[in-house]
Formats: sequence, structure tokens, C-alpha cells
Amino acid sequence: MEKKGRFIKPAVASSPQPPSAPRKERRLSMFEKEAYAQILKERLRDSIQDVQYVEPPFDDSIVDIGKEWKSALAKLKFANSYRMEPLKKFQAHTVEVKVQQILTDTLKDVKYDQKVFSHLSLELADRILSTVKEFGFSRYKFIIKTLFIQKTGQAINVVSRGIWDVAWDSWVAAKHEAESYVALALVFALYCE
Repeated sequence: MEKKGRFIKPAVASSPQPPSAPRKERRLSMFEKEAYAQILKERLRDSIQDVQYVEPPFDDSIVDIGKEWKSALAKLKFANSYRMEPLKKFQAHTVEVKVQQILTDTLKDVKYDQKVFSHLSLELADRILSTVKEFGFSRYKFIIKTLFIQKTGQAINVVSRGIWDVAWDSWVAAKHEAESYVALALVFALYCE
């Protein structure tokens, strides 16, 4: 007589086993040096530079300008990198020298004129912004302020306020003084985590 207990398996008739399928390769571990980059590429393949939404023009006058505004308004979606500090920290001293040079070169022979300075301030801010971006400070947002103040014997204080991360955010001020006006350029560099 055969005993049936809890731990005894009943005898199974042996049947021919099907040929084994090829084994799947082991998944890469994120702790392996060579595999980490490959894992990131696989995970981030579809997430970089997907346009989520493009805003329509604000009024009819912008429609005539062309389609360049679409690229400026496109919002990019990037994958999380969990980076809390910049690869290259904002170097205020090198930016200050370059901004001072731009102010001096642009305004060396310019006389004060209200109509000219309204256009010149925008042009100067764009030039400073493109120059600062050439330094390659990744993940920084830049705010450029240009002020032209006519000299009429007055005193003036310029104040800016904002929420600031002392470790990574910085600013630069450059001044150009002529007989009839003072030009001031402020560059704020804000690190975005």
C-alpha cells in the first residue's frame, strides 16, 4: 500500500519534454558602468524634444511675421535627470567682462535720443542674451535688463528682487557712462533644477 503524506509527491508518468526555448538575456543592471548609459538611452528614447503644445498667435499682426514664432513658443518635454547642481557653474566675472565690452562697443558714439534708445535697448538685450548663451551654461535661465537714464542732475536707485538660490544663482551688472546718459545692463542667471 502506498502512503500518501503531505510531503510525498505522487509519481508522475514521464512524458517527453518539449525542446527548451532560448533563454532570455539577463536585464542590464544600472550599477554596471557600461550598462547605465544604455539603460538611460532606452528609457529616454521617446521623451526628448516632444512638442506638447504650441500657443496660437496673440493678435492678427503677429500672423504676418511668419512661422518663426512657433519654434519660440514650443514647449519641450525633457526626462528627469535628478541633477541638483549645474555641470558648469555660472562664471560672473567672465560674463561681466563680455557684457561690459558689448556696452562699450555698441554705445561708444551714441548720443541720447529717446526714440533711438527704445529700439536700442531691445537690440542690446538680445545681443547680450545670445552672447551669454554662447558660454554654454546648461540649465540656466537668463533675464536681461537694459536701462538708459538721461543725466539731468537727478539721483536714481535701481532695485531688483527675486527668490534666490545663493549656491547656484548669480547676477552681473555692467555700466557705460556718456556725457548725456548712463546705460546699465543687468544679467540674472537662474539655475533650473
